[in-house]
Amino acid sequence: MLTDLSPLIAATARWLTVAYPPSGGALATALCEAQARQAATVAARLRYPTDIDAGLVTLAGPGGAARLDWIAGAEPAGEHPAEDWAWRTWVDEVVASWAAALLTDPELAALAVAALADGEPTAHAPAEYRRLLAPDDRDRRAAALLRHPDLLAPVSGLHHAQLLDRLTPDRPLAA
Repeated sequence: MLTDLSPLIAATARWLTVAYPPSGGALATALCEAQARQAATVAARLRYPTDIDAGLVTLAGPGGAARLDWIAGAEPAGEHPAEDWAWRTWVDEVVASWAAALLTDPELAALAVAALADGEPTAHAPAEYRRLLAPDDRDRRAAALLRHPDLLAPVSGLHHAQLLDRLTPDRPLAA
């Protein structure tokens, strides 16, 4: 059974950067993509923490981007050959929602990366996710739309409660 989440992570990060494009040239595009990829990686690893979870999502498929497109107003325009949009079938709505939440809430992002480090060596975690956890001014400018809380609110709010449950299982339930 395939347990590699990289197609799901790549597609979800790509959806984020298509829906909330970088501002600037080639460097801005690379910086924005790096931030989206780091957020999608953390979100995917939280969502599918075991090899069995990863195997099941790769077997069943993550669901695609159709609902996210509608919610974000990022529906693809015009007719495109299927191969141009095949990657969109690998977009995971929950992972995209969690990644959006991590991109717009630094405290939540730090909590998520710390949750990944539980039970694993933590020496490389902060450096591995530096653009997510501590973006510099160039990162922020490049990903101005991708990190804008108001713009991402419809997507980040979709599964926010599930993310909080995953990160803080002992918290009291909201009344």
